[in-house]
Amino acid sequence: MEKLKCVVPDRLKRRVEESHVDDLPSLSSSLLQLFLSLPQFHQLISELAAEPATQAGLCGKNEGAALDLKEKGNQCYSSGDHSQALRCYSQALRLAPIDAHHTGKNLVATLYLNRASLFHKMGLSMESLRDCSRALEISPSYPKVWYRRGKVNATLGNYEDSVHDLSVAKDMEPSIGGKKQIETELDMLARHHEKKIPKPASQKSVEIPDVPSEIKLQCVKTPDKGRGMVSQFDIPQASLIHAEEPYAVVILKHCRETHCHYCLNELPADTIPCFSCSLPLYCSQHCQVRAGGPIHIPDTMVGSNFKPTLECIPEHKHECQGVHWPAILPSDVVLAGRVVVKTMEQKGQFTDVPNLSETLGLCESYSKMSPESKLELHIYSIVLLFCLHHSFSSELSINGDSASQIVILLSQIRVNSIAVVRMKSNTNDSYDQQDWFQNFSFGEAEAASSLEQVRVGQALYKAASLFNHSCLPNIHAYFISRTLLLRTTEFVSGGCPLELSYGPPVGQWDCKDRLRFLEEEYFFRCWCRGCSEVNESDLVISGFCCVNPNCSGVILDNLVANCEKQKPKVPETISNESHLQVHELKDIDIKKVANISLDQTQSSFHVGSGYCLKCGSYCNFASRSKEVKKAWTDFRRLQDSIASKDTCGTNLTDALRSLGLLRSILHAYNKGIAEAEDILAKAFCFIGDFEPARDHCKASIEILEKLYGPNHIAIGYELAKLASIQLALGDCTAVYNINRLSAMFSTYYGPQAGIIFPYLLVLERERSRIIQ
Repeated sequence: MEKLKCVVPDRLKRRVEESHVDDLPSLSSSLLQLFLSLPQFHQLISELAAEPATQAGLCGKNEGAALDLKEKGNQCYSSGDHSQALRCYSQALRLAPIDAHHTGKNLVATLYLNRASLFHKMGLSMESLRDCSRALEISPSYPKVWYRRGKVNATLGNYEDSVHDLSVAKDMEPSIGGKKQIETELDMLARHHEKKIPKPASQKSVEIPDVPSEIKLQCVKTPDKGRGMVSQFDIPQASLIHAEEPYAVVILKHCRETHCHYCLNELPADTIPCFSCSLPLYCSQHCQVRAGGPIHIPDTMVGSNFKPTLECIPEHKHECQGVHWPAILPSDVVLAGRVVVKTMEQKGQFTDVPNLSETLGLCESYSKMSPESKLELHIYSIVLLFCLHHSFSSELSINGDSASQIVILLSQIRVNSIAVVRMKSNTNDSYDQQDWFQNFSFGEAEAASSLEQVRVGQALYKAASLFNHSCLPNIHAYFISRTLLLRTTEFVSGGCPLELSYGPPVGQWDCKDRLRFLEEEYFFRCWCRGCSEVNESDLVISGFCCVNPNCSGVILDNLVANCEKQKPKVPETISNESHLQVHELKDIDIKKVANISLDQTQSSFHVGSGYCLKCGSYCNFASRSKEVKKAWTDFRRLQDSIASKDTCGTNLTDALRSLGLLRSILHAYNKGIAEAEDILAKAFCFIGDFEPARDHCKASIEILEKLYGPNHIAIGYELAKLASIQLALGDCTAVYNINRLSAMFSTYYGPQAGIIFPYLLVLERERSRIIQ
C-alpha cells in the first residue's frame, strides 16, 4: 500500500487533503483512473484476489502439504510426541481438500480419525468423539471410525451408543479376524455393563434467564455528542438494557490461531477448518456452517448422518476462494467487505455498492481525518472493490460511486465499530483448566494473577452504535459469543444519557492521555465531566510526591498541568444536562493533595509545573523523571523473566529495590506504583511464594481503589487475583473478597458472569467449602 501512496501525484494529494464527503465520488473516480494506469496496482490485485491455479496459495488447499503433515503426525504419534502430532493433524486438516483420497479413503475423514485416536490416547474423550462423528459425516462407510467411536463411547460410559457403533463396525469389517476381535470386545462390554452399578441421574443446572428489561429507550440529540440513548424512566443498577447480534464481525489477525473465526470464543483442541480454504478455524461444525454456508461435498460422500440444517450467515463465503486478500488486508477493511456483501445480498442487487449510510445509519468521520488517513481509506476502498469484484460478484461495477461508498463505510467503521473482548490468563500452555474444578492449586493462583482483557474481534452493531461514550460511563458492555449485551453499572435516573466506556484501558488513563487518544482515534474533544472538570484522581494518577516529607501534596508535569488548567473552560455550547449522573470520589486522602476549589464557577486553575499543589515546594522534575525511567527498567526485565518462564532471581531483587525508589519519588496514589506492585505479585506467584504475592496485590488494590473507587470493574479483576492467592495460602479472609467479586461481577455481567469467567465458579466453590 505504501508504494501506491508514493505514486499519487501532489495535486491529487491536495485534493484528498481538502476533500469533504460531497467530493468523494469525483475524487474516487480520479484515483481509480490513476491506479488503473499503473502496472504495480494490477500486480497487487493479482496477488491479492486472483485464485492460485495450483490451489496452493496462502489461503488455498494443498493436498501434497496435507499428506506430508499427516505422515509427520503419524511419526510423532508413534514416538509419543502427542502435542506435535496434534499440531500436524490439525494443520493437515486445514490444507486437505474435501474430495482428496489417499489409499482408497477420504483424506479429511482419515485425518479426523487419526486425530480422534490421538485424543483418545491423551484422555480427551469428548474431543475424540466429536472427531469420529465428523469423519463419519464425510465417510459413513469407514469401519475404523465406527470402531473408534464405539471405543470412545465405552470410555464415556455410553453403553448403548458403544454397542451400536461396534456392531456397525463388525458388520462393515471385511476380515474374519477383525470381526471376531470386535465380537470379543462386545462381549466384554456387556459383562462390564452388567457389573456396573447405575449412577443416580445428576440434576441439570438451571440456566438463569437474562433478557433485556422492558425499558423503552429513545434516541435523543445533545449539543456535545449528537445522537445518544436515554430512558424516560429510572433504571435500577445491574439492569440488562440491550442485547444485539452484530451486523458484521471479523476476528483480529493476532487471534486467528487461538479463537473461533465465527463465535470468537477460545478454540478447543479439536478445531475444525473451513472446507474450502485454509484460513479460518472454528470451534464446532455449528460455527463452521454458519460462517461459510452449507458444506458442499459430492453426493457420493454424503452419509445419512450429514444434515447441515443450520441457519447460515455466510459472512466468510465470499472470502473463501483460496484468495489472499482476507488474510492480508487490515481487519477493518475485511470487515468493510463483509458489510458490503451482506448489504448487497439483502437488497438483492450486485452491480453497485449501495448507499451504506442509509442502510446502517452510522455517523462518518471522513472530514475530520488527517490527509494521510484519508488517502489510506481511498486506496483501501479501491483495492477492496477490486477484490470483491474478483471473489464475490463479477457483476459488481468498479467506479467512483462504489469506491466512495466504501470510503464512507471505512470512516464509519473507524468510529462506530466495537471491539469484541475476552478475558485471557497467561498460564502455562500445559496447564489443564479442567483441574480448576478438582483441587485448588498453584495453577489457579498463577492464572488469576495474570488476568487481562484482550481484543479478539471487531464488529458493527447498528443499534448499539447509538449509545454514546464517556470517561465516566454508567453502562457496561460485554459479550456472550458474538452477542453484545449492555448493563447499567449504577442507578440511572430518567433522562440521563446512557454512556459506555471508550474502552477498558481508556477509562484508566489520566486526562491528557484520554484526550489525546480520543482526538487521534475518534476525531473529537471529550467534554464529559471527567474531562471538563478538575478531577482529583487525574491529579495523582501520574503525579510525583512533594519533596517535603511532611506534605501529602502532588507535583504535576507540564503536560498534566496544562491539561488541568484548561479543564474548567467548558464551552458555553456544552450542556451540563449530559453530566447529571456522575459520582465524584469522596476519598478524604485524595482531596488532601491540593489546596484547590472544585467550584465550577472559577475561571482558571492556577498551577505550575514542578510545584507542589499543596505547599508550593519546588522539585527538579527532569532529574526525578530520569530516576523513574531507570527504575522501570528493572520491572521490564522482571516481566520478561515471567513471560519466558525463567527464574526471577536477581531481577526480582532489583525490582524490589526499585519499588522503594518509585515510592520515594512518585505520589503514593500514582498508578505506576500500583502497576509495579502488580508485577511483583505476579512474580511471587510465579515462584510459588504467596505471602509476599498477597501483600503486593493488596497494595496495588489500595491504590486503584483511591483512583477509581471501590466498585470499578478494574478492582474486580484485581480482587480475583487477590482471592486466588489467599486461597492458595489457606487464608479465610478470601471469603470477603470473593463476596465482593461476586457482587461486582453480577452487577457488570449478570447471571452469565460464571460463563464469562470460569474461575469465578472456582472461587465461589472454594468460598462455600470454607464456610462449611
